[in-house]
Amino acid sequence: MTAPNHAGKDFDVIVYGASGYTGRLVAEYLSRQYPGGDLKWAMAGRSEEKLAAVRDEIGAPADTPLVVADASNPASLDEMVKRGKTILTTVGPYQLYGSDLVAACAKAGTDYVDLCGEPNWMREMIDAHEETAKASGARIVFSCGFDSIPFDLGVYFLQEEAKKKFGKPCVEVKGRVRKMKGTFSGGTAASLKATMAAAFKDPALIELLKSPYALAPGFQGPKQPSGSKPQYDEAEGTWLAPFIMAAINTKNIHRSNHLLGHAYGDDFLYSEMMMTGPGDEGEAIAKAVAGDNSLMGDDGPKPGEGPTKDEREAGHYDVLFIGKTADGDDIRAGVTGDKDPGYGSTSKMIAESAICLVRDRTDTPGGIWTCAPAMGSALIDRLTRNAGLTFAVEG
Repeated sequence: MTAPNHAGKDFDVIVYGASGYTGRLVAEYLSRQYPGGDLKWAMAGRSEEKLAAVRDEIGAPADTPLVVADASNPASLDEMVKRGKTILTTVGPYQLYGSDLVAACAKAGTDYVDLCGEPNWMREMIDAHEETAKASGARIVFSCGFDSIPFDLGVYFLQEEAKKKFGKPCVEVKGRVRKMKGTFSGGTAASLKATMAAAFKDPALIELLKSPYALAPGFQGPKQPSGSKPQYDEAEGTWLAPFIMAAINTKNIHRSNHLLGHAYGDDFLYSEMMMTGPGDEGEAIAKAVAGDNSLMGDDGPKPGEGPTKDEREAGHYDVLFIGKTADGDDIRAGVTGDKDPGYGSTSKMIAESAICLVRDRTDTPGGIWTCAPAMGSALIDRLTRNAGLTFAVEG
């Protein structure tokens, strides 16, 4: 495997899609968190005029570089990737607008991070570009936002703690969303719709989308626990509802295990659901959540739309991970975030992921990665220090 190609680059990070809703939040975060030129970064998008307007609106320095690049013009993407150590892209749905950019980064040896939750497209990119990325040194890292960092790194953190405490990893981990306040992004809704449209055209994709191992080519593990229907958890004393992000988070976690040489074990089990509380009220909420298809409806959030600053600031999330070793030992850990998950926290997580690749994990070789094997504890440290996340063992 080859090291990343960072020599002679103009910028540490290029934020592609910086004039869009989430890209703007990323640019605002970088401007505030890394002032004074310590981090060399640029804003990129289709319109220099729009980029300049956003730069001024968010209070970024007037000399913040602007790069014109357009998904419909592959040559402009090639020029952009030559200039950046890492391309941070918020331009989705990625299956509609991202393929040429992944190809360009893989070929040029340029690192790449995104917010993708589209497993059909991710698998297509793995099959098409993983060997090229390994040869060029490009580190392509998908799902660097709410899907799937708190979950992927939450399981990784729990497993590391289990190894310290018991000398072995957990053979089963349950992810349970205890609290969440905030809205899913318009990009998430658009990605779900694009994925469903693709599956309708190609029924073979349905089997891929069903498989928890869809992103671990060549590996088939045990049947995984189902979280598709409301159920009562006796041990925790709460009803559980299906969690809409579980479909992508589960696939990323099994890919992480695969890329880590099955450090969690070949028969590792993972399930992910949302706690809705005890009693009749908890049951009613669980059933309501299970029947909610609003993200797929016409009234769902649109790309480019999002909550107000006050709504983002008031958001938060809290996820519990419950692990059990082969010997029956138990361990629990919690992961929390201090902002609206789909926007406020996501914009900080992807920004720190890009910087982590450039500054902390230059030793990660080229390839197509998930966050845990690519950045692991270095990213946990960075998110804890800068981005309002906590990772803690609970008893």
